[in-house]
Amino acid sequence: MQRLIPTLRRDQVDEALISVINTLQICAKEISFRVHQGELAGVLGSTLDENIQGETQKHLDVLANQLLKDILLECKHIRAVASEEEEGIVSGFEDGKYLVAFDPLDGSSNIDINSLVGTIFSVLPTPESNSGKPDMFLQPGTQQTAAGYVLYGPSTMLVFTTGRGVRVFTLDQKVGEFLLTDTDVQIPRQTSEFAINMSNHRHWQPAMRDYIDDLLLGTEGPRGRNFNMRWIAAMVADVHRVLCRGGLFAYPWDARKPNKPYKLRLMYEGNPMAWLVEQAGGMAHSGEQRILDIEPTDIHQRVGVILGSADEVSTCLGYLEGSQSTKRNV
Repeated sequence: MQRLIPTLRRDQVDEALISVINTLQICAKEISFRVHQGELAGVLGSTLDENIQGETQKHLDVLANQLLKDILLECKHIRAVASEEEEGIVSGFEDGKYLVAFDPLDGSSNIDINSLVGTIFSVLPTPESNSGKPDMFLQPGTQQTAAGYVLYGPSTMLVFTTGRGVRVFTLDQKVGEFLLTDTDVQIPRQTSEFAINMSNHRHWQPAMRDYIDDLLLGTEGPRGRNFNMRWIAAMVADVHRVLCRGGLFAYPWDARKPNKPYKLRLMYEGNPMAWLVEQAGGMAHSGEQRILDIEPTDIHQRVGVILGSADEVSTCLGYLEGSQSTKRNV
């Protein structure tokens, strides 16, 4: 099986970006070891602190964040890093070609029940301004040079793109290397599976409720077929399922917080996952526009997310746009 670095070189990825991706895989191996040690390493449970998002941190959140910062900032090609867990950015080498934004441990509420978690990352070019300030990161997702995630499950998998499709590497514990296990991930255009947090149903906009209600009606409703719901409560795991067998994943507008109606973060979750999904033949939308076209205004900006199998995302957007013909004649 092919190893990670030789595969990147065959793709003619530039050496600086190869170095950044290599550094990310080193981080992944370290975090994977700590995650799989679990209670044996004394890293389960919550801290008494909250992150910049106002969320209670898990011990592994803090550990993963520190590991990523420490290891990434040793790479001479990295100008700065931005983490979901921190208010500002952390500078690296002044002449570094790349910026790295990351969610160190997505789905950390699953840690204590030994369920799936992951690391999501986005690599951007350092802009010519090279200001050393957070505004360096305020680039649309179309500017990404690499993006992906690491899934810490029964096996540890590195899934990423550099704009040449989506590849999957699986960590071989015997040799300590990521080996290529899927060369060209493709999402089926049609699906009968969706992932959404149904407990928030009453807080969605009416059109989104209508869409989900019609899915739940199955063969007796306007869709004329049954749909299954799957929800792991970790974006990295739910998106991985979409990449593996199709589906729709959504975290839509929520009325409870008018000033912050969305949960997911554009830079750390929305953009990297949107690029992966599009590279695999799917669609990724905020409910208002293509996610990758959004011009960020803040490194912690939040965004609505509807992504997955192209035909089903289009159907969902038809509901949101108020198209009754789309809603009742699919």
